[in-house]
Amino acid sequence: MVTVEITSVSLLLGCVLGLLVGIGRLNSARRWVYGLCTAYVAAIRGTPLLVQLFILFFGLPQFGILLPAFVCGVIGLGIYSGAYVSEIVRGAIQSIDKGQMEAARSIGLSSGQAMRSVILPQAVVRMIPPLGNEFIALIKNSALVSLLTIHDLMHEGQKIISVSYRSLEVYLAIAVMYFVLTGLTTLALRKIELRLRVGGMVQ
Repeated sequence: MVTVEITSVSLLLGCVLGLLVGIGRLNSARRWVYGLCTAYVAAIRGTPLLVQLFILFFGLPQFGILLPAFVCGVIGLGIYSGAYVSEIVRGAIQSIDKGQMEAARSIGLSSGQAMRSVILPQAVVRMIPPLGNEFIALIKNSALVSLLTIHDLMHEGQKIISVSYRSLEVYLAIAVMYFVLTGLTTLALRKIELRLRVGGMVQ
């Protein structure tokens, strides 16, 4: 299903981007990194997702950059999600007791090693619930890519409506499908969080 594919790839892109930006916003020593990451978050969170998708799909061709609709959708959703994931990452890392970093440094670990081996493993568990909410929001936001002619769930539903003229029934069916997708996602994330906690990754 195109909706699942575009959401999954976008979430992966958003998580990678969000992790880098989230850590970048914690690095106050390099002012330009902090400023760039902060500007990115402010710009993406301060503008509508639909406008961002249209800039990629309709705006870039004016500069000779032609991207397939699917790629525009993935990049647009990924960049949008990354801004919100970065705040989740930043909040989770800041919630870890500062003594953890000090203890790691005292046994000879560098800042990077302490972050990878001590801080992030604990922060990951705390990220799961808000990341789950972000994933669910991304599934629902993916309906906007139908405006880029991507044959996702919403686009296919509109094609059926154009032939059958049964708008109510089709939109209700689409709503049920999205509800099932978000419900399954919620259950899967709860199981992942439980396993991480049972595994002792967090105190």
